[in-house]
Amino acid sequence: MARKHSSAGKEPGSAGGPAASRAARLARELEEHNRRYYLLDDPAISDAEYDGLLKELEQLEAEHPGLRHPGSPTQRPGTAPLESFEPFTHLRPMLSLANLFDEQELGEFLERVDKGLSGESCDFVLEPKLDGVAVNLLYQDGRLLAAGTRGDGRRGEDVTANVRTMASVPIELLAVDGRDTPTRLELRGEVVIAKADFARLNLDRDEAGETVFANPRNAAAGSLRQLDSAITASRPLVFYAHSHGVCEPAGFEKHSDFLAWAGRAGVLVHPRVRRRRGQSAILSWCRELERDREQLDVDIDGAVIKVDSLEQQRRLGELSRSPRWASAWKFKARQATTRLLAINASVGRLGTLTPVAELEPVNVGGVVVSNASLHNTDEIRRKDIRLGDLVVVERAGDVIPQLVSSLADERDGSEKRFRMPRKCPSCRSPIKRQKGEVAHRCNNRSCPAQLRETLRHFASRNAMDIDGLGEKLVAVFVDNGMVASFADLYRLDTEAVAALDRMGEKSAEKLAAAIDGSRTRPLSRLLFALGIRHVGESAARSLARAFGSLDALARADEQTLVDIDGVGPEMAASLLAFFADPANRTMLDELVAAGLRPTPETTLATSEASALSGKTVVLTGTLSIARNRAKDLVQAAGATVSSTVSKRTDYLVAGENPGSKLRKAEQLGVEVLNEDGLMRLLGGEGAGPDDPADEQAELPLR
Repeated sequence: MARKHSSAGKEPGSAGGPAASRAARLARELEEHNRRYYLLDDPAISDAEYDGLLKELEQLEAEHPGLRHPGSPTQRPGTAPLESFEPFTHLRPMLSLANLFDEQELGEFLERVDKGLSGESCDFVLEPKLDGVAVNLLYQDGRLLAAGTRGDGRRGEDVTANVRTMASVPIELLAVDGRDTPTRLELRGEVVIAKADFARLNLDRDEAGETVFANPRNAAAGSLRQLDSAITASRPLVFYAHSHGVCEPAGFEKHSDFLAWAGRAGVLVHPRVRRRRGQSAILSWCRELERDREQLDVDIDGAVIKVDSLEQQRRLGELSRSPRWASAWKFKARQATTRLLAINASVGRLGTLTPVAELEPVNVGGVVVSNASLHNTDEIRRKDIRLGDLVVVERAGDVIPQLVSSLADERDGSEKRFRMPRKCPSCRSPIKRQKGEVAHRCNNRSCPAQLRETLRHFASRNAMDIDGLGEKLVAVFVDNGMVASFADLYRLDTEAVAALDRMGEKSAEKLAAAIDGSRTRPLSRLLFALGIRHVGESAARSLARAFGSLDALARADEQTLVDIDGVGPEMAASLLAFFADPANRTMLDELVAAGLRPTPETTLATSEASALSGKTVVLTGTLSIARNRAKDLVQAAGATVSSTVSKRTDYLVAGENPGSKLRKAEQLGVEVLNEDGLMRLLGGEGAGPDDPADEQAELPLR
């Protein structure tokens, strides 16, 4: 997290003049920005801009001590909880961290620690500063009792029901040899979403016609603070522990000892935590971490430097909002300022128009950025972004670059407001916006842009997995009139494909083999590939298992559909509309005629009889078969595939170079299988996704 400070509603009033006026204005601005950041998950300025405002207020208060008061943003962390959640009171306040921006400030922090300890030697624990949501877990006699967000540092929001759905949070701490489990413990950390999980989550939301999240932090915050815990359970949230509040009895001498115990007790602790002594070693580690930040699996925005000895921490004490024994080394912002040249409307596979900013090329975090997503017209209006503006561009991890804000003070009057086009830029059909929706849509089924995106999705790895059929080749097929439907892919003439530029006979034959191999993909893959609105991968698997064939699914009524786990009224309505549409039924008939025969989930493995039925399995490392194929086999056997190892994991399947998941499984006593062991539980290779089943299922709706 970049912002760990909050404001109260008070304004400084003990001093007058320009300084007091400026301090009051800064306090109001910071209060509003905290409200947007913490309560609405909708920041209006960048982290760097926020830090600048806070630092200016800190400087004013240092120069004019009469301006400093308990309600100042520099004195209190966090903000008030939402009224929709019950309050959660922390046993010990969750304080903020003071920020360090350069080597000089690091040296000053270390000097203050040295002075506070009268020159006594001191070790420091260095941790990645995860960009997530701060959470406090309360354990009583080793069992999870309650959980709350940080809030104002003293009271947060009670999110116990939601936290209990997270596989990475142990309901009961593991016993650790040689150490008693604390009778009462506040376990503190960050809830995050890994970069890869975030990409999959946004892909699923996009495929289901839902609004995508701007970044992993917003996704984590929105997912954790759901009134419906079932929604939280469906999101890939992960908790990493970084400290404790109350710990009774106090059985740890060092912070590093506590983290080591937490890791053995079943809690995730980030693997890059290190212990160092001296400014040179600390600075070297911080710079190394900043250099490696893109390779980490979660977003970080800095490093946390803590005195290791808990006794030394107690002697150093705390300020009103932050401890004297810890600080945060802030990384350089991955932001840049550039000119917004144009806003172009991109047409997605469901006809949704997404505004994309065309920018003067600018280097952001080592990558040249010339385009950035704007999501929808509501966001453009909220951020008051206009054509010709100077804008702040931000890049975080592998997320598509975002426009953070416009620099309104730099306008000269020539800037223009954006208006969504009235006609589709691809097919010139009318653009419509349904009441209650943020999206503008083109409803022309024959729109070339939609067709390209639809085919790309159909051929994608998690759908029909047609190797070699990427975005560029799809565009060539559509633009040349060779493919106008899914069925046309299965009717492609190999010689005609070979004659295309940059193809040739071998490439064409390889593509033909990949297309042919997709004819017997699992039914769930086909359901997902069809692009039915609101039907993502998970829902497609549930539907395939429940109905066994498209024919049975097509005959289902609304009540039968909503009785399926994970299917709500909105998805049920979308399915009913899809199968009621004559054009869709014709499309499915054409796929039958083209030889498509999806493999029913039940023929991949007999779920009820499988040794994996009802189990939770994690795959890690490199396997001899494709990861998607292994995932299909395990899911078809009635198991759930998870990305996180926890106490609830039944099996870890470890291939080559398994990494930290293997160590975690060994710590938790999870049974570890090699690939041969997995196949034995599956009853042999069976009919995998690339193998024709003995009995092919009829694709219905002829």
